[in-house]
Amino acid sequence: MKEYMPRIMDNIIEDKLKYMGAVVIEGPKWCGKSTTAKNIAKSFIELQDPDNKIQYDNINNTKPSLFLVGEKPRLLDEWQTYPVIWDSIRADVDKTGLKGQYLLTGSTNALNVDTKPLHSGTGRIVRLTMRPMTLYESKDSDGKISLNDIINGKNVSAISKLELEDIINVIIRGGWPDTINLASEYKYKVVKDYVKSLINEEIKTVDSVERDPLKMESILKSISRNISTATNKQTIISDTNNIFSNEISKPTINDYLTTLEKLFVLEYVPATNLNLRSSIQLRTTPKLELVDPSIAVAALSLTKNDLINDLNFTGFLFENLCYRDLKVYADAINANLFYYRDNKNFEVDFILKTENDKWGAIEVKLGAKQIEEAAQNLIKFKEKVNLEKSGEPSFLMIITGSNLSYVREDGVYVVSIGNLKN
Repeated sequence: MKEYMPRIMDNIIEDKLKYMGAVVIEGPKWCGKSTTAKNIAKSFIELQDPDNKIQYDNINNTKPSLFLVGEKPRLLDEWQTYPVIWDSIRADVDKTGLKGQYLLTGSTNALNVDTKPLHSGTGRIVRLTMRPMTLYESKDSDGKISLNDIINGKNVSAISKLELEDIINVIIRGGWPDTINLASEYKYKVVKDYVKSLINEEIKTVDSVERDPLKMESILKSISRNISTATNKQTIISDTNNIFSNEISKPTINDYLTTLEKLFVLEYVPATNLNLRSSIQLRTTPKLELVDPSIAVAALSLTKNDLINDLNFTGFLFENLCYRDLKVYADAINANLFYYRDNKNFEVDFILKTENDKWGAIEVKLGAKQIEEAAQNLIKFKEKVNLEKSGEPSFLMIITGSNLSYVREDGVYVVSIGNLKN
């Protein structure tokens, strides 16, 4: 039996089970939802098991509450196969008033799929999003520096073992648990198979709507080429229509993008202004991010040499990797991520805000030569902010792919992604 690799999500799930009746763990396929849930659950049922499909269909049509019979907490894996389970759990939690009863996992956002309406689970069921493994979870980061310590202004100093080649390797491999211990010649093939399945199969099973794999492939390639940028939908439409003789409409593009969201593959980073002193116009287009940089690499059929020879584009992929890790670390401390960009293209990669209104600005730079420019950009941004309304930033930080982590004389944190954890 494979040894379980601990996830940051473990503690979050166990904490939620103490005061909620049920916890839904959502996220892309292969990110480890079922493995994590089984590690916590005392009984489980795999609802997509073909050997039991006839039996499960009968239960679904006659007495759905039978799905819930078992030692608690009970896991219902891929629950969206039988959406009535949601209402069965909600009713049972209402009836018993007990906490920590159920775990549900799903790789489709069933609550946003146009099927039978579901009653709200507010106050009974909480939803959590799981992502592929961070570098800390996959043990590529030594975790010597905590994001929480940085928010609280503590001094940091460390040396990462990761070199540029290592960074490129983890970008290509991604954070998929099944790839971590595979031989290198196979781990990169896993993501290509994932993207192939996504384009040809998952886009149809999400809501039983027939979609064109070629169009989805083209759209995914456009997203990948524009990764970590505030790209508008018109750019994606233009990219796609350069390939197809018949123009693809904006509603069609919206449907395909929404499908990628439902599959937890595509995410958007919202914009924020943090009460700037000036009345300068802000760009509000969300920044496009994939749930894992390996998807972009596979969609574009890039090789390791391609990334080495185009470090500018690799920098955008590195930013996507940092976004993935930051989202996991931020979720663990109930913080949110935003970005800033004005109409003069002055930009800060990420703004992190905690639940107690602490905030910090983050720049992402792959190489050490870009650190000085990034630090000056952060200091300039701080001068734009109305501190009376937003408060002093708790930190200014540059996340890099270089080795050294330290605090500059101007107070800006320089942190290697190979040292960072939540």
